[in-house]
Amino acid sequence: MLIAGLTTALAVGAVLVAIGYRFFRVEGSRPAVDVTATLPKDAKIIATAVTGDRLVVTLDLGGSVQIRTFDPRTLRSTGTLSFAREP
Repeated sequence: MLIAGLTTALAVGAVLVAIGYRFFRVEGSRPAVDVTATLPKDAKIIATAVTGDRLVVTLDLGGSVQIRTFDPRTLRSTGTLSFAREP
């Protein structure tokens, strides 16, 4: 019974240390980044999505669809995927 109690106390202590580390870790704030992305004249934004390491913007470019991905930390473009209809 004593061993089980000590093991439980050790596990709870480890969890509290991990939570405290996450909350009180000094990382410094990142400077704000202002970016203006230019779109073609008749482009419409259909959808946006954010994951942990990507910002995704889906565009309608006059009948064709294009997906642009960005790095959320720097807001630099990381790729473009264009879809076209077959004739």
